[in-house]
Amino acid sequence: MLKYTTPLTNNLRLISSLMIASLMASPLALAMETDDPLVTQLTVDKFEKRHSINDKSAQPFAWEAEAWLGYDINKLVFKTEGEHASGKTESAELQGLIRSAIAPYWNIQMGMRHDFNPEPSQNWAVIGLQGMAPYFIETDLNLFITNGKQTNLRLSAEYEAMITQQLVLSPSAEINLYGKNDEVRGIGSGISSMEFGVRLAYEIRREFAPYIGINWEQTFGKTADYARHEGESTNDIQLVAGVRFWF
Repeated sequence: MLKYTTPLTNNLRLISSLMIASLMASPLALAMETDDPLVTQLTVDKFEKRHSINDKSAQPFAWEAEAWLGYDINKLVFKTEGEHASGKTESAELQGLIRSAIAPYWNIQMGMRHDFNPEPSQNWAVIGLQGMAPYFIETDLNLFITNGKQTNLRLSAEYEAMITQQLVLSPSAEINLYGKNDEVRGIGSGISSMEFGVRLAYEIRREFAPYIGINWEQTFGKTADYARHEGESTNDIQLVAGVRFWF
């Protein structure tokens, strides 16, 4: 049976090979010369139930997590986020990245992203920056590109303020921009969506903290038009309760 592969498919396979090679080659050599052990970590930043103020019947469950394996310089990273509501998964994505340090507090990352939902599913190539901006703002800036020449620029930022030794206030923000309209998935070009949230966590242990908070989502432009056409709201305010943990 003949298999048809697109240029993006070939590129994604090449990126996968480079991710593994770059992770295992130079860091392993470095580890022989220095004390640079292989380390793993799983961080679940959001594992929460949301209650919509605008739509009392809407109570989605949302998650955001990251796992990595690697050394000081290079790491293999897996990221996932999504939302499940009304018995179905409304959005879900998984990223596989190689992350390399390029400066103190800053990393470059590249790899793949797969969207399971909204359907139809699709693959993206990823390149971006991740690190600590001035004033200790955790920043993640990524450019995603599909074989269909769709582009998605995503910027997310979060700041943690220690109120007491156990209370942590965490404001966060995310903005998504797209290069062109995608009516099938309900996405418009330009600024598509913004999300702002504030969460107050109580660290029972450093590795485990339940939290409460509020979250605001807003769609813009053609994305908002698509939502109205489907009878959906263009903005939503949600009360959230959940837990974050890492190990």
